[in-house]
Amino acid sequence: MAVIKVRNTSEVIEGHDNVLAFLEKQGVLYEHWDMSKLPEELKEKFVLSDEEKEGILTAYKDEIEELAERRGYKTWDIVALSDATPNIEELLKKFENVHTHTEDEVRAITAGHGIFIIKGNDEVGYFDVELEPGDVISVPEGNPHFFTLMEDRQVVAVRLFIETEGWVAHPYQDTVSK
Repeated sequence: MAVIKVRNTSEVIEGHDNVLAFLEKQGVLYEHWDMSKLPEELKEKFVLSDEEKEGILTAYKDEIEELAERRGYKTWDIVALSDATPNIEELLKKFENVHTHTEDEVRAITAGHGIFIIKGNDEVGYFDVELEPGDVISVPEGNPHFFTLMEDRQVVAVRLFIETEGWVAHPYQDTVSK
């Protein structure tokens, strides 16, 4: 279950209903998928073959298609990051710069952990959303944010897109203490 940490107040928000209410106020979609649908052998695997990626997409076919229909997403894939990922440090540097997109940034975590750092309204400022398996988040189009890994440096996520080009970041000038 996601945990939120508000940077300028050090407030910690936990529990599904509290997390959902906070994120809704910030315009961020939050849902949770049933992790029991994921094949056991994929629950702690972070280097995936194309067949294993397809297995994840098949396990969550209904959820992916329902979310895609509801929100207008046209394509999806799997991203797997760990210390075994080639050029992981370069990838993380790219992800860890504050940026925006011309569409929502959607991630459904199926293994590992990740953190979205999102710019909230003026009162809230930046907040961290620590995500675990089953957590689904959609950062709205144009909303400044960045992504990083947690201490275990491992994550697998379903990504959904409107644009068929996939992930395209637009730099956003803002100072955020990481």
